[in-house]
Amino acid sequence: MNIKLLQAKAKKLRKDTFQAFIKKKEAHLGGSFSMIEILLFIYEIILKKNDKFILSKAHASFPLCILLRNKGFKPKLTTHLELDEKNGINCTTGSLGHGLPIATGMAFARKKLKKKGKIVVMISDGECQEGTTWESLLIASKHNLDNLIVIVDNNKIQALSRIDDALPLKNLNSKFKSFNWNCINIKNGHSFSSISSAFKAKIKKSKPTCYIVNTIKGKGIKEFENDPIWHARKLSIKDIELGNKRL
Repeated sequence: MNIKLLQAKAKKLRKDTFQAFIKKKEAHLGGSFSMIEILLFIYEIILKKNDKFILSKAHASFPLCILLRNKGFKPKLTTHLELDEKNGINCTTGSLGHGLPIATGMAFARKKLKKKGKIVVMISDGECQEGTTWESLLIASKHNLDNLIVIVDNNKIQALSRIDDALPLKNLNSKFKSFNWNCINIKNGHSFSSISSAFKAKIKKSKPTCYIVNTIKGKGIKEFENDPIWHARKLSIKDIELGNKRL
């Protein structure tokens, strides 16, 4: 793994995403920027032949679509995603709480059909408030879906409020483990070394696995970081000037 190359790719993906926000005159900047490093790690390191990725927090779809375009696919650049398997979009997502149940179904089907490949799904920490999330954890554990990987973008902000203010999610790691999942905490979701170390950790076989990735919403533009207003705020001329300076 070439960390410097990954860091360079992350920097470029942030810049390209920011320019796409300007061009499209819309932005889910906070959640898009929080997941840049883990998204790149998934596509550059984790995914192998026959694996599939689902972005459940599809309001933050711009960096995924741009990454796929860089790899030769041609997905529609849109805020929410519609199924387009030939262009790397494996699931229609956008309504939060749907991506994990669908991923669980895919993983279960592969188990029954004895098909190779993992299903990797990224969800937001806010989605961990959805009942469908916990139902999916029960199903995955019951059927020993060790071909299912969940990645939680734990940026601690949902929409226009902080998780702790809206509906606290204390001890997520313990909660996942109580549902009989492997669960590994990644302290710094913007460090490729930290991410890599976590994915090298030993896990119990015959269990689904979750990685809780601690991130910063709006990472990359200091003035925007950890501010709930950047969940879906459009960019002003001043914001654009500041972003271009910082990136």
